[in-house]
Amino acid sequence: MCTAATYQTKDFYMGRTLDYEFSYGDEITITPRNYPLQFRHGGRAETHYAMIGMAYVADTYPLYYDAVNEKGLGMAGLNFVGNACYQQVEEGRNNIAQFEFVPWILGNCASVAEARAALDQMNLVGTPYSDKLPCASLHWIIADKREAVTVECMEDGLHVYDNPVGVLTNNPPFPVQMFLLNQYMHISPKQPENHFSEVLPLATYSRGMGGLGLPGDLSSPSRFARVAFTKMNARSGDSEEESVSQFFHILGSVDQQRGCCEVEPGKYEITIYTSCVNADRGIYYYTTYGNHQITAVDMHRENLDGSALVRYSLIGSEQIHFMN
Repeated sequence: MCTAATYQTKDFYMGRTLDYEFSYGDEITITPRNYPLQFRHGGRAETHYAMIGMAYVADTYPLYYDAVNEKGLGMAGLNFVGNACYQQVEEGRNNIAQFEFVPWILGNCASVAEARAALDQMNLVGTPYSDKLPCASLHWIIADKREAVTVECMEDGLHVYDNPVGVLTNNPPFPVQMFLLNQYMHISPKQPENHFSEVLPLATYSRGMGGLGLPGDLSSPSRFARVAFTKMNARSGDSEEESVSQFFHILGSVDQQRGCCEVEPGKYEITIYTSCVNADRGIYYYTTYGNHQITAVDMHRENLDGSALVRYSLIGSEQIHFMN
């Protein structure tokens, strides 16, 4: 289970949590413009937009969980088990396998508007990367500083939904998630007023009571509502430090601690990493479950005209600053 969000101050930010019970060996991966991308049914791209994101590199292929390209377009894939259903290869269309969807969009599109046009010509197929890496059941958020969309491929076809909250979790399908926000319309960051009865002298007894009813469990609909409320009401200054800090606080509202979500006896889902990308500057920030210090990789400090992947292993152990 995972949560993705966008955030706008002076710059545009996008990031996600990756919540799972184990890691494949994730790395910050920069794909430069001249790194050839071989598409299973769609030929070979010798050049494309450069991108930075979190990926598992299988052989030499970056299997991106989330990434942002040099034009400021970002994309993240989240689990959508039980609903994702991919299409069959079809003549005359751009047949793109699920595992290559992120690099295909980010390699070719500079905006959500261009991504929409590309999606009209695309056929999202369920070809696996390999026998050992079967096809993942995902849906995606694609966003830039102007708009965001959710992409879901289901039994009845490919759907592209406007995403006005700039948030995505997992099940149920996105339109249902948006509909369920109706039941939280009474929630406010302000203190509540007594509408219960004119004759009862009811009063607040604690700060934060305007948020009573906001769910606190770890289910997908609850995380969607909680991070949407937090994001839509978040305030920060425009500096890079203030913006990045606030973004990590937004996603911190749905952080998963070991022991609270048991997936099978002795195994627990945790927030393996949390990311925040300044999409305007190409800087990828992250924390891990074992390291809360924010670490950054700037794609523009690398040779974006290169032809080899640039990979950084995650720092997994806590970095503690002693003051004495």
